[in-house]
Amino acid sequence: DKTLQDLVYDLSTSGSGSGLPLFVQRTVARTIVLQEIIGKGRFGEVWRGRGRGGDVAVKIFSSREERSWFREAEIYQTVMLRHENILGFIAADNKDNGTWTQLWLVSDYHEHGSLFDYLNRYTVTIEGMIKLALSAASGLAHLHMEIVGTQGKPGIAHRDLKSKNILVKKNGTCAIADLGLAVRHDSVTDTIDIAPNQRVGTKRYMAPEVLDETINMKHFDSFKCADIYALGLVYWEIARRCNAGGIHEEYQLPYYDLVPSDPSIEEMRKVVCDQKLRPNIPNWWQSYEALRVMGKMMRECWYANGAARLTALRIKKTLSQL
Repeated sequence: DKTLQDLVYDLSTSGSGSGLPLFVQRTVARTIVLQEIIGKGRFGEVWRGRGRGGDVAVKIFSSREERSWFREAEIYQTVMLRHENILGFIAADNKDNGTWTQLWLVSDYHEHGSLFDYLNRYTVTIEGMIKLALSAASGLAHLHMEIVGTQGKPGIAHRDLKSKNILVKKNGTCAIADLGLAVRHDSVTDTIDIAPNQRVGTKRYMAPEVLDETINMKHFDSFKCADIYALGLVYWEIARRCNAGGIHEEYQLPYYDLVPSDPSIEEMRKVVCDQKLRPNIPNWWQSYEALRVMGKMMRECWYANGAARLTALRIKKTLSQL
Protein backbone atom coordinates (compact mmCIF):
# COMPACT_ATOMS: atom_id res chain seq x y z
CA ASP A 1 0.00 0.00 0.00
CA LYS A 2 1.29 3.44 -0.87
CA THR A 3 2.46 5.85 1.78
CA LEU A 4 1.30 9.45 1.84
CA GLN A 5 4.71 10.44 0.41
CA ASP A 6 4.17 8.11 -2.57
CA LEU A 7 0.71 9.54 -3.15
CA VAL A 8 1.99 13.10 -3.08
CA TYR A 9 4.78 12.11 -5.46
CA ASP A 10 2.25 10.48 -7.80
CA LEU A 11 0.21 13.67 -7.83
CA SER A 12 3.21 15.83 -8.61
CA THR A 13 4.28 13.68 -11.55
CA SER A 14 0.86 12.96 -13.00
CA GLY A 15 0.97 16.07 -15.19
CA SER A 16 -1.19 18.52 -13.38
CA GLY A 17 -4.44 19.28 -15.17
CA SER A 18 -5.06 21.97 -12.59
CA GLY A 19 -2.21 23.94 -14.11
CA LEU A 20 -0.29 24.30 -10.86
CA PRO A 21 2.82 22.22 -10.20
CA LEU A 22 2.71 20.50 -6.83
CA PHE A 23 5.27 22.72 -5.07
CA VAL A 24 3.18 25.74 -6.09
CA GLN A 25 0.03 24.05 -4.78
CA ARG A 26 1.80 23.51 -1.47
CA THR A 27 2.93 27.14 -1.29
CA VAL A 28 -0.59 28.33 -2.08
CA ALA A 29 -2.18 26.03 0.49
CA ARG A 30 0.21 27.13 3.23
CA THR A 31 -0.87 30.78 2.96
CA ILE A 32 -4.54 29.98 3.57
CA VAL A 33 -6.20 30.91 6.85
CA LEU A 34 -9.39 29.02 7.69
CA GLN A 35 -12.33 31.35 8.46
CA GLU A 36 -15.49 29.33 9.10
CA ILE A 37 -16.92 25.88 8.58
CA ILE A 38 -19.44 25.83 5.71
CA GLY A 39 -20.26 22.14 5.38
CA LYS A 40 -19.76 18.56 6.47
CA GLY A 41 -19.56 15.48 4.28
CA ARG A 42 -18.86 11.78 4.59
CA PHE A 43 -15.10 12.52 4.40
CA GLY A 44 -14.77 15.48 6.82
CA GLU A 45 -15.43 19.21 6.73
CA VAL A 46 -15.54 22.07 4.25
CA TRP A 47 -14.26 25.47 5.32
CA ARG A 48 -14.20 28.91 3.82
CA GLY A 49 -10.58 30.01 3.82
CA ARG A 50 -8.88 33.29 3.09
CA GLY A 51 -5.99 33.17 0.65
CA ARG A 52 -3.89 35.87 -0.98
CA GLY A 53 -6.25 36.05 -3.91
CA GLY A 54 -9.48 36.11 -1.88
CA ASP A 55 -11.78 33.43 -0.52
CA VAL A 56 -11.29 29.74 -1.25
CA ALA A 57 -13.07 26.57 -0.18
CA VAL A 58 -11.03 24.00 1.74
CA LYS A 59 -12.21 20.41 1.99
CA ILE A 60 -10.45 18.77 4.93
CA PHE A 61 -10.03 15.00 5.14
CA SER A 62 -8.67 13.12 8.14
CA SER A 63 -5.69 10.86 7.44
CA ARG A 64 -8.09 7.87 7.72
CA GLU A 65 -9.64 9.22 4.53
CA GLU A 66 -6.32 9.38 2.70
CA ARG A 67 -7.59 7.31 -0.23
CA SER A 68 -10.62 9.57 -0.79
CA TRP A 69 -8.47 12.67 -0.60
CA PHE A 70 -5.96 11.26 -3.03
CA ARG A 71 -8.60 10.03 -5.45
CA GLU A 72 -10.40 13.35 -5.58
CA ALA A 73 -7.12 15.26 -5.98
CA GLU A 74 -6.11 12.86 -8.74
CA ILE A 75 -9.39 13.31 -10.64
CA TYR A 76 -9.27 17.11 -10.32
CA GLN A 77 -5.78 17.04 -11.78
CA THR A 78 -6.87 15.21 -14.91
CA VAL A 79 -5.38 17.08 -17.85
CA MET A 80 -7.80 19.46 -19.58
CA LEU A 81 -10.47 19.10 -16.90
CA ARG A 82 -10.83 22.85 -16.34
CA HIS A 83 -14.22 24.16 -17.41
CA GLU A 84 -16.41 27.03 -16.23
CA ASN A 85 -19.08 24.58 -15.04
CA ILE A 86 -16.76 22.26 -13.12
CA LEU A 87 -15.52 23.42 -9.72
CA GLY A 88 -12.13 25.10 -10.14
CA PHE A 89 -9.42 23.15 -8.34
CA ILE A 90 -6.56 25.08 -6.77
CA ALA A 91 -4.41 22.79 -4.64
CA ALA A 92 -3.99 19.53 -2.76
CA ASP A 93 -1.80 19.49 0.33
CA ASN A 94 -1.20 17.66 3.58
CA LYS A 95 -0.89 19.74 6.75
CA ASP A 96 0.57 18.46 9.97
CA ASN A 97 -0.62 20.43 12.97
CA GLY A 98 1.69 18.52 15.32
CA THR A 99 -1.06 16.21 16.56
CA TRP A 100 -2.40 14.73 13.35
CA THR A 101 -2.25 15.12 9.58
CA GLN A 102 -4.99 16.98 7.76
CA LEU A 103 -5.40 16.45 4.04
CA TRP A 104 -6.58 19.53 2.18
CA LEU A 105 -8.27 20.07 -1.17
CA VAL A 106 -8.45 23.75 -2.02
CA SER A 107 -10.90 25.00 -4.64
CA ASP A 108 -12.81 28.07 -5.74
CA TYR A 109 -15.31 29.40 -3.21
CA HIS A 110 -18.93 30.00 -4.24
CA GLU A 111 -20.91 31.87 -1.62
CA HIS A 112 -24.33 30.57 -2.70
CA GLY A 113 -23.22 27.10 -1.68
CA SER A 114 -24.84 24.05 -3.20
CA LEU A 115 -27.76 23.95 -5.61
CA PHE A 116 -29.64 22.19 -2.79
CA ASP A 117 -29.09 25.20 -0.48
CA TYR A 118 -29.89 27.63 -3.27
CA LEU A 119 -33.20 25.98 -4.22
CA ASN A 120 -34.22 25.76 -0.57
CA ARG A 121 -33.62 29.48 -0.23
CA TYR A 122 -34.85 30.91 -3.55
CA THR A 123 -37.34 30.34 -6.31
CA VAL A 124 -36.03 30.82 -9.85
CA THR A 125 -37.42 32.53 -12.93
CA ILE A 126 -37.76 30.63 -16.21
CA GLU A 127 -34.50 32.25 -17.38
CA GLY A 128 -32.86 31.35 -14.08
CA MET A 129 -34.02 27.74 -14.42
CA ILE A 130 -32.64 27.44 -17.96
CA LYS A 131 -29.34 28.98 -16.86
CA LEU A 132 -28.92 26.47 -14.01
CA ALA A 133 -29.99 23.51 -16.16
CA LEU A 134 -27.89 24.44 -19.19
CA SER A 135 -24.74 25.09 -17.18
CA ALA A 136 -25.10 21.79 -15.29
CA ALA A 137 -25.48 19.96 -18.62
CA SER A 138 -22.42 21.79 -20.01
CA GLY A 139 -20.30 20.78 -17.02
CA LEU A 140 -21.47 17.17 -17.24
CA ALA A 141 -20.94 17.06 -21.01
CA HIS A 142 -17.36 18.25 -20.52
CA LEU A 143 -16.77 15.68 -17.77
CA HIS A 144 -18.18 12.88 -19.96
CA MET A 145 -16.38 13.97 -23.10
CA GLU A 146 -13.22 12.30 -24.22
CA ILE A 147 -10.70 14.56 -25.95
CA VAL A 148 -8.17 12.61 -27.99
CA GLY A 149 -4.56 13.72 -28.41
CA THR A 150 -1.54 14.65 -26.34
CA GLN A 151 -3.47 17.43 -24.63
CA GLY A 152 -6.52 15.18 -24.44
CA LYS A 153 -8.69 14.17 -21.52
CA PRO A 154 -10.30 10.86 -20.63
CA GLY A 155 -14.06 10.51 -20.37
CA ILE A 156 -15.06 10.85 -16.71
CA ALA A 157 -18.29 9.68 -15.07
CA HIS A 158 -19.25 11.40 -11.81
CA ARG A 159 -21.22 8.63 -10.04
CA ASP A 160 -22.59 10.87 -7.28
CA LEU A 161 -24.42 13.65 -9.09
CA LYS A 162 -27.05 15.38 -6.91
CA SER A 163 -28.11 18.90 -5.93
CA LYS A 164 -25.78 18.85 -2.92
CA ASN A 165 -22.76 18.16 -5.18
CA ILE A 166 -23.44 21.02 -7.60
CA LEU A 167 -22.47 24.55 -6.58
CA VAL A 168 -24.17 27.76 -7.69
CA LYS A 169 -21.88 30.56 -8.86
CA LYS A 170 -22.53 34.27 -8.35
CA ASN A 171 -23.74 34.60 -11.95
CA GLY A 172 -26.48 31.98 -11.47
CA THR A 173 -24.70 29.14 -13.28
CA CYS A 174 -23.65 25.77 -11.88
CA ALA A 175 -20.29 24.21 -11.12
CA ILE A 176 -20.16 20.43 -10.69
CA ALA A 177 -18.18 19.43 -7.60
CA ASP A 178 -17.30 16.40 -5.44
CA LEU A 179 -15.46 14.25 -7.94
CA GLY A 180 -14.22 11.80 -5.29
CA LEU A 181 -16.26 8.86 -6.61
CA ALA A 182 -15.64 9.56 -10.30
CA VAL A 183 -14.16 7.00 -12.70
CA ARG A 184 -12.00 7.71 -15.77
CA HIS A 185 -12.10 5.80 -19.02
CA ASP A 186 -8.98 4.86 -20.95
CA SER A 187 -10.22 4.50 -24.52
CA VAL A 188 -7.02 2.89 -25.80
CA THR A 189 -7.41 -0.14 -23.55
CA ASP A 190 -11.16 0.39 -23.05
CA THR A 191 -10.70 0.10 -19.29
CA ILE A 192 -11.85 2.07 -16.28
CA ASP A 193 -9.05 3.46 -14.14
CA ILE A 194 -10.17 1.96 -10.83
CA ALA A 195 -12.15 -1.14 -10.02
CA PRO A 196 -15.52 0.51 -9.50
CA ASN A 197 -17.51 -0.83 -6.56
CA GLN A 198 -21.02 -1.78 -7.50
CA ARG A 199 -23.11 0.71 -5.63
CA VAL A 200 -21.54 3.97 -4.62
CA GLY A 201 -23.15 7.35 -4.42
CA THR A 202 -26.35 8.56 -2.84
CA LYS A 203 -29.14 5.99 -2.74
CA ARG A 204 -31.93 8.44 -3.58
CA TYR A 205 -30.20 9.35 -6.87
CA MET A 206 -29.15 5.83 -7.89
CA ALA A 207 -30.26 4.78 -11.35
CA PRO A 208 -32.51 1.70 -11.58
CA GLU A 209 -29.69 -0.41 -13.03
CA VAL A 210 -27.46 0.51 -10.08
CA LEU A 211 -30.21 -0.28 -7.55
CA ASP A 212 -30.92 -3.71 -9.03
CA GLU A 213 -27.25 -4.41 -9.85
CA THR A 214 -27.85 -5.02 -13.55
CA ILE A 215 -25.43 -2.25 -14.58
CA ASN A 216 -22.62 -3.46 -16.82
CA MET A 217 -19.57 -2.23 -14.96
CA LYS A 218 -17.15 -3.20 -17.71
CA HIS A 219 -18.81 -0.73 -20.02
CA PHE A 220 -17.87 2.90 -19.34
CA ASP A 221 -21.00 4.26 -21.04
CA SER A 222 -23.13 2.60 -18.34
CA PHE A 223 -21.74 5.06 -15.80
CA LYS A 224 -22.46 8.04 -18.05
CA CYS A 225 -26.06 6.83 -18.43
CA ALA A 226 -26.42 6.56 -14.65
CA ASP A 227 -25.19 10.18 -14.33
CA ILE A 228 -27.89 11.29 -16.77
CA TYR A 229 -30.64 9.66 -14.70
CA ALA A 230 -29.39 11.65 -11.68
CA LEU A 231 -29.23 14.85 -13.75
CA GLY A 232 -32.90 14.34 -14.63
CA LEU A 233 -33.73 14.24 -10.91
CA VAL A 234 -31.75 17.44 -10.32
CA TYR A 235 -33.73 19.07 -13.16
CA TRP A 236 -36.95 18.10 -11.41
CA GLU A 237 -35.68 19.80 -8.21
CA ILE A 238 -34.86 22.97 -10.18
CA ALA A 239 -38.09 23.08 -12.22
CA ARG A 240 -40.31 22.74 -9.15
CA ARG A 241 -38.82 25.96 -7.82
CA CYS A 242 -39.48 27.80 -11.06
CA ASN A 243 -41.79 30.70 -10.44
CA ALA A 244 -43.93 30.93 -13.58
CA GLY A 245 -47.13 32.94 -13.43
CA GLY A 246 -46.82 33.14 -9.65
CA ILE A 247 -47.00 29.35 -9.21
CA HIS A 248 -44.17 27.30 -7.76
CA GLU A 249 -43.84 24.45 -5.29
CA GLU A 250 -41.88 24.24 -2.08
CA TYR A 251 -38.48 22.65 -2.38
CA GLN A 252 -38.42 18.85 -2.12
CA LEU A 253 -35.90 16.10 -2.73
CA PRO A 254 -36.80 13.67 -5.53
CA TYR A 255 -39.05 10.82 -4.30
CA TYR A 256 -39.84 12.80 -1.12
CA ASP A 257 -43.41 11.47 -1.29
CA LEU A 258 -42.40 7.85 -1.90
CA VAL A 259 -39.48 7.00 0.40
CA PRO A 260 -38.33 7.97 3.93
CA SER A 261 -35.69 10.65 4.54
CA ASP A 262 -32.68 8.31 4.50
CA PRO A 263 -33.92 5.54 2.21
CA SER A 264 -32.27 2.13 2.00
CA ILE A 265 -31.29 0.59 -1.33
CA GLU A 266 -34.17 -1.83 -0.87
CA GLU A 267 -36.71 0.98 -0.38
CA MET A 268 -35.42 2.79 -3.45
CA ARG A 269 -35.39 -0.39 -5.53
CA LYS A 270 -39.04 -1.14 -4.73
CA VAL A 271 -40.12 2.31 -5.88
CA VAL A 272 -37.82 2.82 -8.88
CA CYS A 273 -37.37 -0.72 -10.25
CA ASP A 274 -40.41 -2.71 -9.11
CA GLN A 275 -43.15 -0.05 -9.11
CA LYS A 276 -41.31 1.89 -11.84
CA LEU A 277 -42.32 5.20 -10.26
CA ARG A 278 -40.66 8.53 -11.02
CA PRO A 279 -41.10 12.05 -9.59
CA ASN A 280 -44.37 13.71 -10.57
CA ILE A 281 -44.37 16.14 -13.50
CA PRO A 282 -47.24 18.61 -12.88
CA ASN A 283 -49.74 19.21 -15.69
CA TRP A 284 -49.42 22.99 -15.44
CA TRP A 285 -45.86 22.78 -16.78
CA GLN A 286 -47.45 22.18 -20.20
CA SER A 287 -48.54 25.86 -20.24
CA TYR A 288 -44.94 27.09 -20.43
CA GLU A 289 -42.64 26.11 -23.28
CA ALA A 290 -39.51 25.92 -21.09
CA LEU A 291 -41.19 23.84 -18.38
CA ARG A 292 -42.79 21.60 -21.00
CA VAL A 293 -39.36 20.95 -22.55
CA MET A 294 -37.80 20.38 -19.11
CA GLY A 295 -40.52 17.87 -18.24
CA LYS A 296 -40.06 15.99 -21.50
CA MET A 297 -36.28 15.91 -20.97
CA MET A 298 -36.68 14.57 -17.43
CA ARG A 299 -38.76 11.68 -18.71
CA GLU A 300 -36.06 10.96 -21.30
CA CYS A 301 -33.43 10.92 -18.53
CA TRP A 302 -35.45 8.52 -16.42
CA TYR A 303 -35.94 5.59 -18.80
CA ALA A 304 -35.35 2.24 -17.10
CA ASN A 305 -33.08 1.39 -20.04
CA GLY A 306 -29.93 3.47 -19.58
CA ALA A 307 -28.98 3.25 -23.26
CA ALA A 308 -32.25 4.97 -24.24
CA ARG A 309 -31.54 8.06 -22.11
CA LEU A 310 -30.44 11.39 -23.54
CA THR A 311 -26.75 12.30 -23.55
CA ALA A 312 -25.44 15.40 -21.76
CA LEU A 313 -24.55 16.88 -25.14
CA ARG A 314 -28.08 16.37 -26.47
CA ILE A 315 -29.55 18.01 -23.35
CA LYS A 316 -27.14 20.92 -23.75
CA LYS A 317 -28.25 21.43 -27.36
CA THR A 318 -31.95 21.26 -26.50
CA LEU A 319 -31.59 23.79 -23.67
CA SER A 320 -29.49 26.22 -25.74
CA GLN A 321 -32.43 26.50 -28.14
CA LEU A 322 -34.85 27.68 -25.45
